[in-house]
Amino acid sequence: MNAPVGDDVYDEDPTIHELEARGAELLGQEAALFCVTGSMANLLGIWCDVPRGAEVCCDAQAHIVRAELGAHAVLHGVTTRTWSAPRGVADLDLIASFVALPASHLVGTAAIELENTHNFGGGSIQPLETVAAVSAFAAEHDIALHLDGARMANACVATGHKLADYGSLATTVTLCLSKGLGAPIGTLLASSKENIARARVQRKRLGGGWRQAGILAAAGIYALEHHIDRLADDHRAAALLADEVARRAPQAIATPPETNIVVIDTGKRSSADVIAAAARHDVRISGVGPHTVRAVTHLGVSAEECVAAGQVIGEVLADGSAGEENQGVSA
Repeated sequence: MNAPVGDDVYDEDPTIHELEARGAELLGQEAALFCVTGSMANLLGIWCDVPRGAEVCCDAQAHIVRAELGAHAVLHGVTTRTWSAPRGVADLDLIASFVALPASHLVGTAAIELENTHNFGGGSIQPLETVAAVSAFAAEHDIALHLDGARMANACVATGHKLADYGSLATTVTLCLSKGLGAPIGTLLASSKENIARARVQRKRLGGGWRQAGILAAAGIYALEHHIDRLADDHRAAALLADEVARRAPQAIATPPETNIVVIDTGKRSSADVIAAAARHDVRISGVGPHTVRAVTHLGVSAEECVAAGQVIGEVLADGSAGEENQGVSA
């Protein structure tokens, strides 16, 4: 609340300047832009990469095609084609088979999009060597690479890589400051100085210009300075939660969590039924399919609370009850 502020539409907020400079350096890019949401940052990044009428190729479960309300098509005239890969983890040979060169009857591929970690893939990590191979392929074919790095800090903590190891491979890259990093709002888009200058203008067109938003940028700076390494705590808590679920309902955990997202198969019970049953015991989870729910660990819940949440979910799945009510947990 004490951060020095200014009008960012006029490019005069010093705290936003500091956040954007730090973010660009961390991500291995020339410049960065502070955006209100990850969806807006993705929208602007792909707008930089893909001309109207051209296409971006991505995984069928990618956030940009599943959870952004068709904004890329509706607002920017971008078409998409999608591949399907286990848990959203990229495969270069499969991606290469999708790329279409411009022709009189074909939509040309202007960009490839990868997501790290993959949200609907259950927090799965894109291996650095795979992203590097896709980046080299894209460069060889004069195609942009957009990296949706909403949870990329989780991938880096889990693998030991730096944000710049991934970020420098992309034409445009995002990093969410909320979610696991804990800031109240905001996502960074990073790219070349030219792209960020263009994106800043388009952000204003979309109504995304900030006024005195330095107090939000200050929270983002704090998150980058203090909350990256602690993501390992969330990963351990996710593993504990998954173990408790699996102990009571072994069939529910098909794949152990790689990071902070636990995907849970509800079997014959609907997601809505399981969500409601868990909520009655003050455990909040979300549905990602008719018979699939997810729990996401974060700095707002302790390891002990995650164990308790796993016990509740496991007992709900095992026998439709969860015994005595536990303390409230939002997982």
